[in-house]
Amino acid sequence: QVQLVESGGGLVQAGGSLRLSCAASGTIVRIDNMGWYRQAPGEERDLVATITNGGDTNYADSVKGRFIISRDSAKNTAYLKMTALKPEDTAVYYCHAAVRPSWLPKFSDYWGQGTQVTVSS
Repeated sequence: QVQLVESGGGLVQAGGSLRLSCAASGTIVRIDNMGWYRQAPGEERDLVATITNGGDTNYADSVKGRFIISRDSAKNTAYLKMTALKPEDTAVYYCHAAVRPSWLPKFSDYWGQGTQVTVSS
């Protein structure tokens, strides 16, 4: 079984910073892309940032210059450093990973349970 566990969410004032972590565990052969998505109440889940196994990154326009995604492949962990937070960043943030577990000959998509980020004005 593969699990993604997020941590680091919370309540912060506008202009503040938070760092989210996503740790993948289980019998994992390889992790390809990892990413962060967010979902505000009544909205669809949207991409925030992704990072490939080689370190190439992609960001939503709304977070460019404020958020940085990184990963520690040795620890199967991805991070999202969020700065200059705005009230519109308030959402549940979900971690995603494309994982090849030991019992499958292919990659499958896994999601974390989500962590709440609330930015007060």
